[in-house]
Amino acid sequence: HVVLFKFKEGTSYETLRAIETKFTSLPGDITEIAAYEWGTNNSPEGLADGFTHCFLVTFNDEAGREVYLPHPSHKEFGSLVRHNVEKVLVFDFVSSD
Repeated sequence: HVVLFKFKEGTSYETLRAIETKFTSLPGDITEIAAYEWGTNNSPEGLADGFTHCFLVTFNDEAGREVYLPHPSHKEFGSLVRHNVEKVLVFDFVSSD
């Protein structure tokens, strides 16, 4: 479950830190999250289209994602981030390795 955020211009540093902290707390609240990592764009290619933050949330199966999506902690996070994001991209995939 890949989530990319393009924040609205003028989003404060403090707001960004609060969003990062809240997203990072989700694995402690939602046991179905098998792995979690995140970071900010550092690509030299210039193709990020304004997206600055990437979060990768891994589940063992689709059933885990189905618990995560409506979970109250995830909903609370959505309320925090919603008003600060210009654009969000969510991409789900099953590893083909």
